[in-house]
Amino acid sequence: MGFFAKLFGNKATRDNKALQPILDKVLAAYENIKTLDTDALRHKTVEFKEYINNYIAEDEARIKELKQKAETEDLDLEEKNEIFEQVDKLEKQQLVKIEEALNHILPEAFAVLKETAKRFKENEVVEATATDLDRELAAKFDHINVEGDKVYYDNSWVAGGNTVTWDMVPYNVQILGGTVLHQGKIAEMATGEGKTLVATFPVYLNALAGRGVHVVTVNDYLAKRDSEWMGTIYEFLGLTVDCIDKHEPNSQARRNAYLADITYGTNNEFGFDYLRDNMTGTPEELVQRKHHFAIVDEVDSVLIDDARTPLIISGPTPRGDHQEFDILKADVVKLYEAQKRLVTLCLAEAKKILTDPNATQEQKNHGANQLFRAYRGLPKNNALIKFLSEEGMKALMQKTEGFYLQEQQKNMHIIDDELYFVIDEKLHSVDLTEKGIDELTKAYNDSSFFILPDVGSEIAELERSGLSDDEKVMKKSELLRNFSEKSERLHTVQQLLKAYTLFEKDVDYVIMDNKIKIVDEQTGRIMEGRRWSDGLHQAVEAKENVHVEAATQTYATITLQNYFRMYHKLAGMTGTAETEAGEFWDIYKLDVVVIPTNKPIARIDAEDLIYKTKREKYNAVIDKIQEFVEEGRPVLVGTTSVEVSELLSKLLTRKGIKHNVLNAKLHAKEAQIVKDAGQAGTVTIATNMAGRGTDIKLGAGVKEAGGLAIIGTERHESRRVDRQLRGRSGRQGDNGSSQFFVSLEDDLMRMFGSDRIAPLMDRLGLQEGEVIQHSMITKQIEKAQKKVEENHFGTRKHLLEYDDVMNSQREAIYEKRRHALFGERLSIDINNMMYDLGESLIEKFQEVSDYEGLKLEVLSTMGIDLPFEEDEFKRSKLDVLAERLFDKALEVYNNKTRIIGEKTLPIIENVHKNTQYENILIPFTDGKKSMNVVVNLKKAVENGAKEISLSVEKFITLGIIDESWKEHLRELDELKHSVQNAHYEQKDPLLIYKFESFNLFKQMIQKINTDVISFLMRANVPMQDGSQVKEQRARTIDRSKLKEQRNDLLSQAHSNTQERQVTQPIHVEKKVGRNDPCPCGSGKKYKNCHGQMEN
Repeated sequence: MGFFAKLFGNKATRDNKALQPILDKVLAAYENIKTLDTDALRHKTVEFKEYINNYIAEDEARIKELKQKAETEDLDLEEKNEIFEQVDKLEKQQLVKIEEALNHILPEAFAVLKETAKRFKENEVVEATATDLDRELAAKFDHINVEGDKVYYDNSWVAGGNTVTWDMVPYNVQILGGTVLHQGKIAEMATGEGKTLVATFPVYLNALAGRGVHVVTVNDYLAKRDSEWMGTIYEFLGLTVDCIDKHEPNSQARRNAYLADITYGTNNEFGFDYLRDNMTGTPEELVQRKHHFAIVDEVDSVLIDDARTPLIISGPTPRGDHQEFDILKADVVKLYEAQKRLVTLCLAEAKKILTDPNATQEQKNHGANQLFRAYRGLPKNNALIKFLSEEGMKALMQKTEGFYLQEQQKNMHIIDDELYFVIDEKLHSVDLTEKGIDELTKAYNDSSFFILPDVGSEIAELERSGLSDDEKVMKKSELLRNFSEKSERLHTVQQLLKAYTLFEKDVDYVIMDNKIKIVDEQTGRIMEGRRWSDGLHQAVEAKENVHVEAATQTYATITLQNYFRMYHKLAGMTGTAETEAGEFWDIYKLDVVVIPTNKPIARIDAEDLIYKTKREKYNAVIDKIQEFVEEGRPVLVGTTSVEVSELLSKLLTRKGIKHNVLNAKLHAKEAQIVKDAGQAGTVTIATNMAGRGTDIKLGAGVKEAGGLAIIGTERHESRRVDRQLRGRSGRQGDNGSSQFFVSLEDDLMRMFGSDRIAPLMDRLGLQEGEVIQHSMITKQIEKAQKKVEENHFGTRKHLLEYDDVMNSQREAIYEKRRHALFGERLSIDINNMMYDLGESLIEKFQEVSDYEGLKLEVLSTMGIDLPFEEDEFKRSKLDVLAERLFDKALEVYNNKTRIIGEKTLPIIENVHKNTQYENILIPFTDGKKSMNVVVNLKKAVENGAKEISLSVEKFITLGIIDESWKEHLRELDELKHSVQNAHYEQKDPLLIYKFESFNLFKQMIQKINTDVISFLMRANVPMQDGSQVKEQRARTIDRSKLKEQRNDLLSQAHSNTQERQVTQPIHVEKKVGRNDPCPCGSGKKYKNCHGQMEN
């Protein structure tokens, strides 16, 4: 491998070699750009925009021409369809041309941005000729001032609530990073290399196309800060900038934020806005444009850690508060206590036998079995963990596990049958055994209280019985209800067992304000508004005796993975993506490019120190901290949980060492603690939250003392998190050091540690307190981490396959919805629905040769007679009959819409003439149900009967699609939950889910077709005059009962959430009195100029 790397170079070398010619072009262009005066420099933006627009002008004109033709000319279905196919093809071609144009202007555009940054650094005030945009900005911001025809930009302004002075000029490596982002790849850059500045290059370049650039951050503070910090540079160059997190959802201000050239925001808000847009009733309510280009900051956090996190908008569901967590909790606690007693006995017997030097081989085998049984029963038992750290015990247990895992675990039942439930800590699963079910059932008279009925065989038996059809239906209904109840009951028990055995307070979650709040395993931060899905959160709430929230029904949902895959071009930046490069490519087709640092890294990364027990490890950590403090070095101590950080704090207090603690409970103090963390002799204990998005700057004398010392108290499951922690030290060529302290009792080492490590420690005969340090051991630990990462990747991929099923259905239904919302392609959809409905009815009745049945059904659903006789029905082909029925239905429908238009138009014209109404309600009925359709008066008068029929089609189609989709999501939720029991029958739940969800989707589409066509074909206007006319605002969604949430794990959305925390925006606008002169330089009073916008 080393030979080939030398011969061909590694990936990083090859990547940077390919980027070098682009950097050379940028530097060459810079030589010309730096000679321009300020006005000419700013005018380059106008030139770039003109170049791009001219490059795509031909396609743009053709698209406009085709759309106009489809809208104004009377075309048949096929012709209209062909036109829109051409439009789609041209729009894709246009995107390719835009990329070609951007690549052509890239060197100059990057050079313009670099020179702009340089001039802001070198001048306290930058002067230029004022534009209209400058005048608007001057009315808002203190650092922009207009005097006459000149504008003055200060190089200090407020960003994130603090005054910043621009002092950055991009390095060459930052230009390389910007190029990688423009190419739609991930740029991995070390801490302190200025990723925020790097993003300005592709953001500026791609914003020139006018399609919108989204910069995505992990929290709203960063979104607001970065939009204000970098915004001034973009605005100076003539681009508009906004941040969606500053504005309320569905507001005009947020709509305007998306219309800006550059839009900042959090991943949550971008995703929620997409869902909200697909619940709107009019195009005017939409806030987002097409998804063109997004740059995701901390891309590994968003697209990997949060990839499986669905964003959900939910609402009330019938019997949502009917749950059995509190009812079954007592039984589960008894079962858990019984298992604890059993595991204690097993472990005691194993200890007695395995520490007896006179024990026979048979006795030793029995002792090993009891040890393994204790491990399968409660792997987190402290006494068990302690015993496994003794010489030879870990190796013996692993050997026993290997024996029972062979031959598809055919002998595992020998171990498991004695237990009440079995825990697989690696897979995070808990399974009840028959003994456990029997124990649970003791409290009930029904011996099958927790046993699922075999629905298939019982239904088959019912079919063979001599019962009447009505009795069979009742029995089947009772059987399915029984299965549903028991399935829910068993699921509740499993989730409660998980809560008690796998989820620890102050590790996985904390209790604050009498609510369960999840702690992010990657960062240690509290994840506000996040809930575990599938009833797990309710189980933890029941365990901790806090209020168990009611279940809700999903109205709209999408995972972040599928949201970001909608963008034409996606890029990302982070300090730690290389270890997940395979996953990025596999799921997102994103290549990871490692950008070299501006200065070589001077940090010393020492080999890991491995101890036998946690106690020895923590004592060594305290001694090392004391040593560093005496040297005058700041120390950052990284922990994996709140519990460990509090334990270390107690030990340091005992030693009299001053320190700060930063964890999920104390996150409010984060800014100040991080600010002090680089001062000489300061000790900071932090959960992994210190590893992302923080920048520790060194105080006076620290570099001379050796720099910031990083101490990791445990290896994290993910190498990325360890690298993040190391990366806090050694920024921009600073010196420093990092070292991890590990014990064999750590979770990673217990579950995934190499089989070689434990025997090696035993062979070395290490005594308590002794330590081993070797590169081979460090490599073995990294192999263990790789195992975990592979395991997590497999789990994520499997979970996301579920969402991919829903995603394909979501895309299909949202496309139908868009057509209905805008109306331009709705006539094609209506015609297709009409044809499909007729074809499905003919097919259904042709199979049983039932002409009369078809005649009755067509009359009932479509309100027309069949256009063919019985003999034609029996001898003609399906497609011929379907075509004739469609032609007849279309003819009748067109006549009906013409008559309705003629009937209603005079009334509409009269109302428009004599009132100030904008929209009116027109009642429609099909004889069974009534709907009030909103019609825009002005459009109806201008476009005539055509506008009225379009309004009816849009309103009816949207209403039926939304109601059907909501019901379909509820059925998918239930299906996802019920298929999990399939593994008991040795079946793949995912395969069953795919098959069944496809059938459900097919049924939903058929129902939509039937309901829409049936109403439209039979609809009529009951009113005779204008007396029933009512004014109506355009349709809007009642959001008062809707909740927005992020659910952890798979999108099994049965769980409610707390209200999201709404952070108040940081205001940086200029304060101007109403009667003061307007800062835009117009000479008018503020109230008569830009102040009018506030009224």
